[in-house]
Amino acid sequence: MRSLLAVELTRLRWRRAVVLLLLLAVAIPAVQLAARAWTTRPISESEIARIRAGAQEQISECVQHPRRYGIPPRIQERAQRECERSLLDWQLRRDALTLTGERTNGSGVGVVAVLTALLLLMGTTFVGHDWNTGSMSNQLLFEPRRGRVWTAKAMVVTAVALVTAAVVSTAYWLGVWGLMLARDLPVRGGSLTDSLAFGLRGAGFAAAAALGGFALTTLFRSTVATMGVLFAVTVAGGLFVAMLGISEHWQPQKNVAAIVKNGTIYYRDVPQSCYRREAQQQQREGSPCDPTATLSAASGTGYYGVALLVAMGASTISFRRRDIA
Repeated sequence: MRSLLAVELTRLRWRRAVVLLLLLAVAIPAVQLAARAWTTRPISESEIARIRAGAQEQISECVQHPRRYGIPPRIQERAQRECERSLLDWQLRRDALTLTGERTNGSGVGVVAVLTALLLLMGTTFVGHDWNTGSMSNQLLFEPRRGRVWTAKAMVVTAVALVTAAVVSTAYWLGVWGLMLARDLPVRGGSLTDSLAFGLRGAGFAAAAALGGFALTTLFRSTVATMGVLFAVTVAGGLFVAMLGISEHWQPQKNVAAIVKNGTIYYRDVPQSCYRREAQQQQREGSPCDPTATLSAASGTGYYGVALLVAMGASTISFRRRDIA
């Protein structure tokens, strides 16, 4: 088995499309980190002076006619201060850089999305090439035990995806942390650990996506068919759930968030009786009338875990029993 794993790893390493996808998995998060560093950079004194000089004419007009700018007329000193605040504050404000913010609504989710998409494509492309070129039959001449071949390919794809995603995610969060230290920004205790755990959960999900892409492509024997099915599940599936009025608990995006964020909040329907005045006073957290509920990481893992196991089972059975041209 060890020699078979080495062969599959070599095959993966020499596939140009796979190498390109792995390079993109490193480059795009690096660009995202550089973009966050730029958009959250401190405002220099020269920038403040330039902005003030550029707005001086507007400030003077605002002081003379404060009502035009929505400012009640006051004494001259107060009008000057109010006009400067109204006209300059939004230009002098930059996004705050915090580890917590990057995990909740920041670029951390974007890094997980990029890694998941690229590594899923890697798993699909790797085995899809074997089917498109017909080399799968040649491979089975050297190793006729199909179960071993399927397992070796799956292990290599998953391991490479997991290592790549884990290293990139860890480097990204250490980069954000180092950037905050360089700018003397406060770092809450335990925030770095939470961020690294966030990245590792995202890496695990990306590796599972790569394995799922491999399994589906082995089942359908077509990269295009796999991409069509995945598009239908991720996009059309979510719309279908929403159109039927099914709880957000079953939305694919919510379950991804539950895994990566170690739990998330979703909205649910409550009984009509909860809209009565006396019931509204009992809408405590966790009560039947509370419109929010928690979707745990375990629930999200089960949601995608069952789908992955079904795909792997169908793929294995098909690979073992169907003729290979």
